[in-house]
Amino acid sequence: MSDIKKVVLAYSGGLDTSVILKWLQDVYKCEVVTFTADLGQGEELEPARAKALKAGIKPKNIYIDDVREEFVRDFVFPMFRANTVYEGEYLLGTSIARPLIAKRLIEIVNETGADAICHGATGKGNDQVRFELGAYALKPGIKVIAPWREWDLMSREKLMAYAEKHGIEIDMKHKKGGSPYSMDANLLHISYEGRHLENPAAEAEESMWRWTVSPEKAPNKAEYLDLEFAKGDVVAINGKKMKAHEILATLNKLGGAHGVGRLDLVENRYVGMKSRGCYETPGGTILLRAHRAIESVTLDREVAHLKDDLMPRYASLVYNGYWWSPERKALQVLIDHTQQTVNGMVRLKLYKGNVIVVGRDSQTDSLFDSTIATFEDDAGAYDQRDAGGFIKLNALRLRIAANLSAKKAGKPVVKKTAAPKKAVAPNPAAKAVAKPAATKVAAKPAAKIVKAAVKPIAKVEAKKVVAKAIAKPVAAKPAAKKPVAAKPVAKKPVAKKKG
Repeated sequence: MSDIKKVVLAYSGGLDTSVILKWLQDVYKCEVVTFTADLGQGEELEPARAKALKAGIKPKNIYIDDVREEFVRDFVFPMFRANTVYEGEYLLGTSIARPLIAKRLIEIVNETGADAICHGATGKGNDQVRFELGAYALKPGIKVIAPWREWDLMSREKLMAYAEKHGIEIDMKHKKGGSPYSMDANLLHISYEGRHLENPAAEAEESMWRWTVSPEKAPNKAEYLDLEFAKGDVVAINGKKMKAHEILATLNKLGGAHGVGRLDLVENRYVGMKSRGCYETPGGTILLRAHRAIESVTLDREVAHLKDDLMPRYASLVYNGYWWSPERKALQVLIDHTQQTVNGMVRLKLYKGNVIVVGRDSQTDSLFDSTIATFEDDAGAYDQRDAGGFIKLNALRLRIAANLSAKKAGKPVVKKTAAPKKAVAPNPAAKAVAKPAATKVAAKPAAKIVKAAVKPIAKVEAKKVVAKAIAKPVAAKPAAKKPVAAKPVAKKPVAKKKG
């Protein structure tokens, strides 16, 4: 342990990291640099500075960085371009913050010459994986201290006892004196785990929720808002342009007031166990609904479906800590390419926990063509008869399979029926040539027609064309045996020697 002289600690000022700070000083006897990321949690920041100073950390070794804009612009928004949802519900509020924290930890290591990083993630959770995968991806030789995998303080009650013994303040004590919830907050969400929530059958306490009112207590009047999108990202709310982090903060406030974004979830952790957590993600819930709405009119069908196919894989990469992996980066290139046309406006209605899309439009990139989609007369824009062949071709494999099944079962197989012959429009030229074979009188007009068509040709060639054209019907049709057709029709025009 003595080879580590300086360590950068991911420090929130909460129960876990406050205990870890003291533990590092006692066990590793090394210099500690604290890093607290301002991800939008607000009130946690200054108390964290005060606690670090009280614990003996030098002011120059206390890093509290405002990374809100970077967080939303470079992490949250790119993730939402993919409509990312883990296991159908979780909007990845904790997961998406970890790669940014890992990035900043490594930057501070490089600035201060530290030997290692340290985090407060438990040995049972996903965060240990996320922090360390990110750190190793950015600095392969970095050393990592993970106290939960080393010490014997294996419960929240033991942590609290350790804190009380060493004079460490504890926030958010439960009213009845139990340990506080394990909480994580940033601009995208706030999460709650532990204590009462460890029984998945028990309803979460109403007093636990911090950002949202209950739907029952939400306003009885709906609120409308317009979101403007540019290349897949929201750039304005109700016509007002804002920075990325301001947009998410505003959506949190609007959604929270209407009870939007509560989630009670049992999820599958990467380390193998199931875990119950509660989340408040009001702004993210609004953002996801609006993004899918603008994509519905601006994305090609197959592109949209491809994104939906890839989304679960993308979500797993984020959830499991592979933000800095080559596969996530490759997927991001594809996703960002699809967003070039995702421009326009979405109108939403917020009402008692619901986010309802009531309108969407793009003046520049809409693929919605009302002249084709209309139920009224489309003036020939769409030929409905084309659908018949489309359906038959797509049904071909189904019919073949059904016939094979019937054959195996000894049932009668549907016989193929010949397609009805299409009516062919008569060819006037052919009609004119065919007439001489029927009657003697028609011979002269037919010869004239042929003659007119071959006017520029030499007389000798014209004779051959006339004779050939008139002779063809006699040779090809059995009708020549009839009494009328038996007369030497073909010889007469030749004998006249016109031309």
